[in-house]
Amino acid sequence: MRDLAHTRITDGAPMRWFSWRRAQRHRPGLQFLVSTGRHHGAESLEEARLLLALDFAADLVDVVSQPMRLRFDTATGRRGHIPDFLTVTRTGVWLIDVRPRALIAPDDLEAFAAAAEVALVCGWHYTVAAGWKEHVTAAVDVFSSQRRALSDPLALRPALLAAAQDGGTFGELADAAQFPPLARAQLLHLLWHRQLGVDLVQPFGDRSVVVRPRGEER
Repeated sequence: MRDLAHTRITDGAPMRWFSWRRAQRHRPGLQFLVSTGRHHGAESLEEARLLLALDFAADLVDVVSQPMRLRFDTATGRRGHIPDFLTVTRTGVWLIDVRPRALIAPDDLEAFAAAAEVALVCGWHYTVAAGWKEHVTAAVDVFSSQRRALSDPLALRPALLAAAQDGGTFGELADAAQFPPLARAQLLHLLWHRQLGVDLVQPFGDRSVVVRPRGEER
């Protein structure tokens, strides 16, 4: 366990692959992350949502899907568990499991406890992503539509950033621009890249107040 913290797990491959077959109940796939410039495997829609959230908000450096296989003893015998993700961020390393709260069984709690112990020994953080507020995942999905490199030939971005200094809603900032449809795309790009911000406690829409982070000069 102590050696694990010094192992370059991010250079490894997933412990299992993301396969497709008829009638399977989960939906595996690949999620592209701007932070890493690569596709990463997810075994379900819930895991794909987590990857998108990490790409948006986690100051992400790298991520490995299905990074390791743990074996541990319980009162009923020896068991195994493969955590869903190991993520390296600029503020620390996180070992993460994904399981909707309604589907967490007693056996899962044992596996999560074992993964948490491994993270503790390695000096990592550990968490279980058990659910999201639906409007938050919807907003991050909207922002992600403009997450890739976006040109600004009409120089809309500086004007939008300047207008956000004085406050205003998403709809007001877009409608006040010279080309509102293009301004909406630029605003979403700026929101994804955290040059502008909104309060995601409330559902995102035209009435969402857009703010410019204090000290932001880009």
